[in-house]
Amino acid sequence: MSNIPENLKYAESHEWVHDEGDGTVTVGISDHAQELLGDLVFVELPETGAQLKAGDESAVVESVKAASDVYSPVDGEVIETNELLADSPEVINEAPYDNWIFKLKLSNPVQLDELLDAAAYASLVKAEED
Repeated sequence: MSNIPENLKYAESHEWVHDEGDGTVTVGISDHAQELLGDLVFVELPETGAQLKAGDESAVVESVKAASDVYSPVDGEVIETNELLADSPEVINEAPYDNWIFKLKLSNPVQLDELLDAAAYASLVKAEED
């Protein structure tokens, strides 16, 4: 079973969200997502300043197996991207919850309540694995 930290929220599309408590969130892909993708070889980051809506394609992660879109789990403005990923995308495979993809300034903080908690996300992952 994938590692699913309790302190994060999750989107059904396998992004994790960490609420920084100051109106911003950090976004990455879950352990389950990186396991499905395999060894990452490239990450296309969103533009700083981009306005994203929940469900928008925001980044792309490419592995030796496939390319996959990363979706914004909430509405907001991209305020920072993880530039380390340009040269070392594989760090997501090594520690998916330490190696985020982008940070957003929230437009609608209420949307955080609509994301899955760890237990609900674990159920989703289990259903996909069965």
